[in-house]
Amino acid sequence: MAPPAQSQRSPSPSQPSGKSEVSDLKLQLRQLAGSRAPGVDDSKRELFKKVISYMTVGIDVSSLFGEMVMCSATSDIVLKKMCYLYVGNYAKVNPDLALLTINFLQRDCNDEDPMIRGLALRSLCSLRVANFVEYLVGPLGSGLKDSNSYVRMVAVIGVLKLYHISASTCVDADFPSILKHLMLNDSDTQVVANCLSALQEIWSAEASTSEEASREREALISKPVIYYLLNRIREFSEWAQCLVLELVTKYVPSDSSEIFDIMNLLEDRLQHANGAVVLATIKVFLHLTLSMTDVHQQVYERIKAPLLTLVSSGSPEQSYAVLSHLHLLVMRAPYIFSSDYKHFYCQYNEPSYVKRLKLEMLTAVANESNTYEIVTELCEYAANVDIPIARESIRAVGKIALQQYDVNAIVDRLLQFLEMEKDYVTAEALVLVKDLLRKYPQWSHDCIAVVGNISSKNVQEPKAKAALIWMLGEYSQDMQDAPYILESLVENWDEEHSAEVRLHLLTAVMKCFFKRPPETQNALGTALAAGIADFHQDVHDRALFYYRILQYNVSVAERVVNPPKQAVSVFADTQSSEIKDRIFDEFNSLSVVYQKPSYMFTDKEHRGPFEFSDELGNLSIGGEAADNVVSAQRVEENDKDLLLTTSEKEETRGSSNNGSAYTAPYDGSSTSVFALQTHIESAISNPTAADHSPQASLAIDDLLGLGLPAAPAPPSPQLKLNTTAALDPSTFQHKWRQLPVALSQEYSVSPQGVAALTAPQALLRHMQSHSIHCIASGGQSPNFKFFFFAQKAEEASNYLVECIISTSSAKAQIKIKADDQSTSQAFSTLFQSALSKFGIP
Repeated sequence: MAPPAQSQRSPSPSQPSGKSEVSDLKLQLRQLAGSRAPGVDDSKRELFKKVISYMTVGIDVSSLFGEMVMCSATSDIVLKKMCYLYVGNYAKVNPDLALLTINFLQRDCNDEDPMIRGLALRSLCSLRVANFVEYLVGPLGSGLKDSNSYVRMVAVIGVLKLYHISASTCVDADFPSILKHLMLNDSDTQVVANCLSALQEIWSAEASTSEEASREREALISKPVIYYLLNRIREFSEWAQCLVLELVTKYVPSDSSEIFDIMNLLEDRLQHANGAVVLATIKVFLHLTLSMTDVHQQVYERIKAPLLTLVSSGSPEQSYAVLSHLHLLVMRAPYIFSSDYKHFYCQYNEPSYVKRLKLEMLTAVANESNTYEIVTELCEYAANVDIPIARESIRAVGKIALQQYDVNAIVDRLLQFLEMEKDYVTAEALVLVKDLLRKYPQWSHDCIAVVGNISSKNVQEPKAKAALIWMLGEYSQDMQDAPYILESLVENWDEEHSAEVRLHLLTAVMKCFFKRPPETQNALGTALAAGIADFHQDVHDRALFYYRILQYNVSVAERVVNPPKQAVSVFADTQSSEIKDRIFDEFNSLSVVYQKPSYMFTDKEHRGPFEFSDELGNLSIGGEAADNVVSAQRVEENDKDLLLTTSEKEETRGSSNNGSAYTAPYDGSSTSVFALQTHIESAISNPTAADHSPQASLAIDDLLGLGLPAAPAPPSPQLKLNTTAALDPSTFQHKWRQLPVALSQEYSVSPQGVAALTAPQALLRHMQSHSIHCIASGGQSPNFKFFFFAQKAEEASNYLVECIISTSSAKAQIKIKADDQSTSQAFSTLFQSALSKFGIP
């Protein structure tokens, strides 16, 4: 039986079937180069299209350079354009080949057709080869004097290209003065706009080294030039109008009458159909009237209608750009826009990024007269299918409540949110109720009655759980089950992965202990023991601090942890006024859209994510591991020293009292916060002066359920790793699937480490210097994923690590698996120590 016939696939028209295809093209182009037969231009077009298509998909057709140049001897403008495109592409990487194009480009610069003259001049200036500079001066000089405006327009931009290739040649040829003459005298507005753009760039670059250039740059914003451009502004294109208006922004009028003249001249630009022109005009109005408070407010009233019109027209992307600028103005003067709050209601078909901005503006414009309507609208969004928008709407309700507008109705709405059977609604409402109680403590009775019915098991989000725990500690005297809820949370300490929740839990248990000691005693002892043993540095330090201050004096501990609190009047703004003013100065730019000054996103450090491809294999071994590893024994001994009871330290240091301030009786009515802080620091740093006996220390240990102090245990032997460890990927994958997770932890990454992650390879080399090797890595900013392995020095016992680092939160999520589970904690200490040193010189 014959085999089935194979399907014949025709080659793609955009790719050659083999190397001979390019050779065939070369032969055909050579045959057509000198031909004058009828229809030869049509044949050339087909061949040129093939060459351009091959070039576009990345096939090297530079070998056709000579033939393409020879075929350019034609009056067909389409062929000319394709030839110029080809020449411009290969001239940059093949300067020797580019030399062949000079003659025919210079010849075309003198062609009778102005379109060909302009295209040839543009291609000649686009070669950007330093050795060809002398060939540019003549054609550019002729182009600037050409009778056709298109050629002059191209020549002006060509001067700017020449400046970037050779600044001295451009200045020596006196091109800047020619451009200035054209700008002030040319009849074509596009030529004028190009001259303005080129001169601004040239003179700004030259101003640092030339006083004359600096004077010329200042002359651009002189009254005659500004008025000349403003009087012709209606003739300019939209792009050119924006350019002129940006220049006018830098002009400083001599008096108020001149300000009004300029504003009257630009009044009709506010009705322009193009959003960029409207925003540029608004920027002029705002900057001109900054020193005139009353007029500045009237400007806000005048620009409000054009902006609102632009927001409601055009694409969502255009609306967002305009809305970002409107958002900036609303934040600066919310009272002016308070009557137009309905324009900021969200439409069902709007993108989420537009809705988010509108919610922020609704929050800003809320006042006594419109709060009810705005809050009612926001509550409707809480049931939105778009969960992020629902969350933002609940936060907006809380922010309005914190602005002291109709608090009674808003509190009722927030409490209704707590009763909704949606996890994310409950979570956001809990956070807001916590802030509300900090500002309005008088609402505690109503809020706590509802909060007390919420089960902590149903709250999973860290911020919400932390808010619930804060309320349990702060109002434990009003919540009957508060000690028992806190005790159940402490018992599940190891299952809580958020350090923020564990920190709040420590403080809440302490507060509850001072209010209801018998019911909270066991929970406090368990919490302090768990906190002291916690891997997170902040949790560990806070637990030690609480433990030591309780040892010193329980009364002092209560004054520190649970002092009388005053209501919070103002919550801190997330953005400083200086940054807001800087963004306002950069109105009509990306700074407003990004809501950050330009220096924050134009520096090298902020130039966006980079691509980081997966890698598999071992890196070269470094010889610095032994010197860089922090001694686990030393860390353990330091912790034990911190945990020594006061009586034990008295034995080693001796009793002394230097008459320090903390031995004086405490007077709560006159002691300042600074004095209290000094009081505590002195007690901790010099515990021998404390007025309590060894028996008191033993009592507090027993009270907290930590047991009586015992002799220090001998330090555990330091874990040593094999510097020449090796593990093939298949073995790693097999072990990773088989072994259980020994430890799952979260580390903080230092700011230096986050900055150093712009080059992820640096982390791999750093960890290898600590005998921890990377077997695979991947991801891109802000999330990176690494797989590490290490081996014991004295035996073939492996440690496998999955490390996920988020540069946005500066956190590292770590999973450790080990052949020997008993040494996992020791290895975790080594790993954390190595990671903490990353990026630190």
